[in-house]
Amino acid sequence: MPRHQPIAIIGAGLGGLTLARVLHTAGIPAAVYDRDASPLARPQGCVIDLHEDTGQAALRATGLHTAFRALARTGTGSVRILDRNAAVCREEDPAPDTVRADIARGRLRDLLLGSLPGDTVRWGAGVTAARALGDGRHEVRLGDGSAFTTDLLVGADGARSRIRPLISPERPRYTGMTLLEADLYDADTRHPRCAALVGDGIFYALGDGRGLLAHRRPDGSIHVYAALTVPENWAAGPGTGPAAVAPAAALEHFDGWDPGLRALIGAADGPLTPRPLYALPVGHRWARSPGVTLLGDAAHLMPPFTGEGANLAMLDGAELGTALAARPGDTEGALAAYERALFPRGAQYAAEAGAVLDLCFRPDAPHGLLAQLPG
Repeated sequence: MPRHQPIAIIGAGLGGLTLARVLHTAGIPAAVYDRDASPLARPQGCVIDLHEDTGQAALRATGLHTAFRALARTGTGSVRILDRNAAVCREEDPAPDTVRADIARGRLRDLLLGSLPGDTVRWGAGVTAARALGDGRHEVRLGDGSAFTTDLLVGADGARSRIRPLISPERPRYTGMTLLEADLYDADTRHPRCAALVGDGIFYALGDGRGLLAHRRPDGSIHVYAALTVPENWAAGPGTGPAAVAPAAALEHFDGWDPGLRALIGAADGPLTPRPLYALPVGHRWARSPGVTLLGDAAHLMPPFTGEGANLAMLDGAELGTALAARPGDTEGALAAYERALFPRGAQYAAEAGAVLDLCFRPDAPHGLLAQLPG
């Protein structure tokens, strides 16, 4: 007989761990299953700007907000938006009492992991299949051939969720844009002009249906994204996924741009990593299905241009955990309450992200529109 787990969370990302932490503080055990072999199996991405009403609200629900503030950089809400000629469309500094704060994604994940019992996350446990058994119970099969049953199955497993097909036929669709990810290390010493151009906050340069996005990391490096409107398979490699792109190939898409802006790509330390952008339909929702729900990108995958992806995943996890803790013995009531808030919130932010993608990156985006880009 497969082993039984009352609550199973698929995915040890920020949303899944936030849910596990809120449940733990309420005395409700849960197991988190993740395909990675360990928490160190792969890099955890760049700096996350946690917003007061989403990511930081979630951390308050976990009881970890004070610990987070000790690790985070505050006063980092400055915004610079330029056009292709490096003319400033908008520039503003954070208010002295800004409540925004950023933190390296890996440090935030470590904070959440360290707040859970050591056996909460089952590493090397990638899901290969899941099926409903009736009465709200599900069976989940893992890559090692083992299986377990659960009373509550939560898909926190991202864009390519293995749990989403249980309740929704929707699949992510290519947005028409690909990001090329790059780094400039030791920027103040090795790339001083780029460092001065980007500043200490959020930086955008937009025009002609493409753009450059950058921010400073706590270690002094600059993380850069080149946003290109290209076919989905533009960076296809010999295998099944996209291949690294040489800076020179990326620069071909920025002919006529200011030389200082072009240097953000041309001076990159190493090839650029392609990240095709996918999204679920705005307003994605599903009919209430007993014993299963979704959070984060599994529920409302959207373009990243409002900076809310990780913030919303954490808020989803916190609200789901709070709903379950408030309704002991009434899982379906908790899931219904959670989803009533989830659907409109996801639709709102997905619409905003789509609007930025459609308007600010279109070839004829007017100078005045760029000044309205969310910071």
